Amino acid sequence: MLRTALRNLFAHKARLMMTALAVVLGTAFVSGTLIFSDTVSTAYQNAMTTSLKDVAVSVTNDRTPSAAARSEKEPADGKPTSVLNDQLAQKLRAVPGVASVRSTVDGAVFLVGKDNEDNQLLGDERGNKGTNYVPGKDGKDGTYPLKEGRYPAAAAEIALDAKTAAAGGYKIGDSVRLAIDGPTLHKKLVGLVGTDDPKVTAGAGLALFDTATAQKLFTGPGQYGELVLAATPGTDDRALTAEVQQALPKDRAKATSGAELAADQAKMIAAESDAMPRTLLSFAGIALFIGVFIIVNTFSMLIAQRRREIALLRALGASRRQVVRAVLAEAGLLGLVSSALGFALGVGIALGLRPLLNASGAGLPDGPPVIGAAPVFSSLAVGVLVTVLAAWLPTRKAAKITPIEALSTAEEPPAPRSLVLRNSIGAAVTALGVAIMLYASTLRDLTGLTPAMTGAVLTMAGTVILAPLLSRPLIALAGNVTSRLFGITGKLAEQNAVRNPRRTAATASALVIGLVLITGMTVIGKSVQQTLDKAVAKDFKGDYQITTRLFEGLDPKMSRQVAQLPGVVGAAGIRSVDYGNDGKYGQMTATDVNRLHEVTDLHFVSGSSDSVHGEDVAVSQSKAKAKGWKTGDTVKADFFLGKKSMRKLKVAAIYQDNHTAGDMLADTALVDPYLLKPVKDSKILVRAASGKTDGLEKEIRDALGNSPLLKVQDKDDLRREKAGEADTVLNMTYGLLGMSMVIAVLAVINTLAMSVVERTREIGMLRAIGLSRSGIQQMVRLESVAISLFGAVLGIGVGVFVAWVGSGLADQALPTYEMALPWDRLGLFFLITLAVGVLAALWPAHRASRLNILKSITAQ
Repeated sequence: MLRTALRNLFAHKARLMMTALAVVLGTAFVSGTLIFSDTVSTAYQNAMTTSLKDVAVSVTNDRTPSAAARSEKEPADGKPTSVLNDQLAQKLRAVPGVASVRSTVDGAVFLVGKDNEDNQLLGDERGNKGTNYVPGKDGKDGTYPLKEGRYPAAAAEIALDAKTAAAGGYKIGDSVRLAIDGPTLHKKLVGLVGTDDPKVTAGAGLALFDTATAQKLFTGPGQYGELVLAATPGTDDRALTAEVQQALPKDRAKATSGAELAADQAKMIAAESDAMPRTLLSFAGIALFIGVFIIVNTFSMLIAQRRREIALLRALGASRRQVVRAVLAEAGLLGLVSSALGFALGVGIALGLRPLLNASGAGLPDGPPVIGAAPVFSSLAVGVLVTVLAAWLPTRKAAKITPIEALSTAEEPPAPRSLVLRNSIGAAVTALGVAIMLYASTLRDLTGLTPAMTGAVLTMAGTVILAPLLSRPLIALAGNVTSRLFGITGKLAEQNAVRNPRRTAATASALVIGLVLITGMTVIGKSVQQTLDKAVAKDFKGDYQITTRLFEGLDPKMSRQVAQLPGVVGAAGIRSVDYGNDGKYGQMTATDVNRLHEVTDLHFVSGSSDSVHGEDVAVSQSKAKAKGWKTGDTVKADFFLGKKSMRKLKVAAIYQDNHTAGDMLADTALVDPYLLKPVKDSKILVRAASGKTDGLEKEIRDALGNSPLLKVQDKDDLRREKAGEADTVLNMTYGLLGMSMVIAVLAVINTLAMSVVERTREIGMLRAIGLSRSGIQQMVRLESVAISLFGAVLGIGVGVFVAWVGSGLADQALPTYEMALPWDRLGLFFLITLAVGVLAALWPAHRASRLNILKSITAQ
């Protein structure tokens, strides 16, 4: 029986090719993702090991809550006082086992290219590494070896790593544009250095200053951010760490061993790099799930075509169990070969993924590919398991074949009872999925996300189960059109498509799943984007929004500076704070309420802006409705800063939902005590006088120091930014789900090709009674188009329905959410599916038209 399985596998290799290709693509994504994840993680760890090879102990400021509670009051400039200074460094040098102490100052530096007038940043958008040059006994810094020029020695000088300098077009002697936390700075480039720092090798830039300048920029005069201790040979790092900790000021600094530091950074790297592999694996799972339909279809048709062969085996003494084992062995061998090919393709995907992501700014470190045992066994196990499990259902049919029944009958249609049972199960699963989604849409927060996704999956699964029932009326409707347009070939195509509803449904299901996901995400993404666009157009009557790339925000003085510019009629700084109420969390917006009307349309249902002061706040209409609040009510708000943070606030006014004002609006005097010091605005909204917008953006930038940290955006910029974020997610989804559509195409090709073999005698008879070769080709193409269009109608329809039911959940996160159908993209999906049907039929149609008439009629 094993020899029989091997013979069948090689005898039908052409028929199994499409099935194998589906498994290859799915396992390639699995192995490629795992190899890519291991490679990047190892590269990060190797870079960390290199950068920490001389670090025995790291001493940093202790920022734990207990230490902060006992620490001295922070200075007004917001920069905490550090106990890491030259005196402490000298003290640590005297600790037995300490070979040297490197005193460093680190911070974020934002660099701009030499001739870049648009302030586009170099390196990492979140900030490049800025640090101090620490000379050794020979005057050189071994951590940052000099490549050209010299190290910086004065406040007006800077050194860059060679890669960043080349990217910015800088040469020795040029003036480098940069920013730390304020206006643009200009420093003379005096040197180029190299480094093994993992942040820099991963794509960030490096800027070196002399120690005094770095302290002035990042910490404070005489203060350091870290003291790095090297140990004498033979010293135990853990013991040295304990001794160093004893020498440190209590609750003001902490010592961490190099090994512990490396372990912590490895965990951080693993956590940061875990999201992408999980996302890729989820799409690999979708691809494999779609491949299941191809495998089931293929083995169902192969078993039907080999009924006589199986019957002969049964007549010669093969038991039902042996027949099942032979078919499963065939599936296992197919899965094994396909998985091996998929693993090889996955290696190529892993090697190409890193440069592809780095080209888009991911900044992944370099390193050799890491191919461990896990990717090998995972891809093989997944491929074989999926193939065998998918083939198990058809083997049940093979086990029921008896010698007499198989030798005397042709393939029989599925029993009506089985379709009735299937339809009942499909209706129950679909109803359950819709019910769960409707329930999730009533939940008031993100707790509804998991049940909503569960409901969507059940709805999609129920639709797939019901596909045989739905195929008849939908394909018959399409058949009415094809019959009128193409005559007898259109009618034959319709009858062929509905002859076996299960097979047609299984073929179309691959398209359905991909289209449900793509359509649902497109509708939701475009709806969110349109909602945000409307909010900007409706609520924001200003002309510019000023924000910063820094988390810290904008100095409140900036709004007053902008307000004094000629051509500006209003400028309002916006800040916010988190608060809790009855176990729920929200965000309170604070501003000069009397000036807010200058930049946004705020319409009050009750009360007015004059009522918002002191303990009196205003809330949005949707928030008031959800909480049952009315004007005059007193509510509690916890600002999470101890006993004094609980405040009783009075609802003095209620306003129509406004994107700028948010859920709750308060005066800055109420919010400022609960913000980090110094208080910062998150954004500034600016309104220009009529006809005064020309050149105003440049005037605003110049007034605020023309820092590359500033983002001055008009309404069109804001719309493009929001559209860009949504389109980036959608485009990535399209790219990943594109693989599932490729597998769907393979499903159509595979089914049609095997169907041609199955209908060889029928095609021969049609040719014998006068149907031309072009007519045969047209019949197969129309059958393919009918199946594809059935999948398109079902997939797009269910996708829109899932997005519509899920809009209730989106409405909880975005009260002004309105569902919008992107007809252009839905039409494009429909046309692409139509093209899929035409292209998928090319080879099967050509093969069918070339069949010999006499041989076809006499085929067994």
